Amino acid sequence: MEEVEEIVIVGARVSGLATALGLYRKGIRSLVLESSDSLRAAGFAILTWPNAWRALDALGVGDLLRRDHIRLERHVIKSATTGATMSELPLTGQDMEHETRCLKRNLLLQALVKDLPPGCIRYSSKIVSIEKAGNLKLLHLADGSTIKTKVLVGCDGLNSVVANWLGFRQPTFSGRFACRGLIEAPQNPIMKRHIMEYFLGEGFRFGFSPCNDETLCWFFTWSPSNRGEIVAEEDPLKMRELLMDKLNNSTVPREVIATVEMSDRSCFVAAPLKFRWPFDLLRGNICKDNVCVAGDALHPMTPELGQGACSALEDAVVLARCLGEALLRRGVMEGGEQQFERVEEALREYARGRRWRSFSLVAASYAVGHMQQAAGFFMRFVKEILCELMAWVQFKVAAPDCGKL
Repeated sequence: MEEVEEIVIVGARVSGLATALGLYRKGIRSLVLESSDSLRAAGFAILTWPNAWRALDALGVGDLLRRDHIRLERHVIKSATTGATMSELPLTGQDMEHETRCLKRNLLLQALVKDLPPGCIRYSSKIVSIEKAGNLKLLHLADGSTIKTKVLVGCDGLNSVVANWLGFRQPTFSGRFACRGLIEAPQNPIMKRHIMEYFLGEGFRFGFSPCNDETLCWFFTWSPSNRGEIVAEEDPLKMRELLMDKLNNSTVPREVIATVEMSDRSCFVAAPLKFRWPFDLLRGNICKDNVCVAGDALHPMTPELGQGACSALEDAVVLARCLGEALLRRGVMEGGEQQFERVEEALREYARGRRWRSFSLVAASYAVGHMQQAAGFFMRFVKEILCELMAWVQFKVAAPDCGKL
């Protein structure tokens, strides 16, 4: 007999796991299909702003994650050429309005998985195509098996099969690259509770912040301007050499440089920064029939505002709430045409709520990134004048509350 699921979520990433947990908190089970053979818990760290913490609290995992991650106290932006402070804003107050922490990605995923029921995630399950089957969707997997589902949620990242089915174009390369690292640095004098960012000139940007009193996360972004920098993208040793050269000729503290230099070779693998054109979000289908997308499958963005994972958590809470209200309206999950129509309306409501939010985040991230990494005397002058404004934008985009489940 062919397998039929109520809700299938494609991708066990932040948005997929958070959506599954949100639905489960509402009393609705889902099946998460993950193409890899285990949870992709490897990785570095994620800067989480206040909007993310509101979502994590709504999902019931906020306090668990707070135990292992310190609250950051200041956001400081400096010129790496002069050492001058360009912007410094407090992240503390009497309430949690500006709560910001740097989360280890593996601990975030583990927290989201911890309360999911057994069998919720099915590994080694790669979706290759989608087709209609009446009011259901028929999913074809790489191993030749098929699954029918009443609701399909694509949380399958940049190269989303679900987003492609909805008609979205592939994300666009921004012209910039990034590498990130996570390193143990116990009792290190650099471990202040600050987000530190440095503009190194010529399109280079470097920053770091602690996850806790023993772990430091760092990042480096740049726009290649010559053949040597382009080659560095493909060679971790040359990438390390490029980064060390830039840092050694800057005012970044020597202790920080020494700590970064100790990072594992895997940290120096460059990743291209991609984004979805904002107007594609206004014109495109965030949902269609009983299918929708969330997280990077919906709104891939460059990292300047630190909102990629934060907005994915927002998506999850809003989507779980919309589907929960539709499917449990009469206390039971009914079938047939009536349920299909309620699901369609729920996904349209989700799309209405996330379209402009996604548009504004992607557009603002790209604009801020373009300004931050632009080279030349005039742009350096503009950056220094507008640095306070750019920091204010980071606070502004983190202000919305996605609400409760």
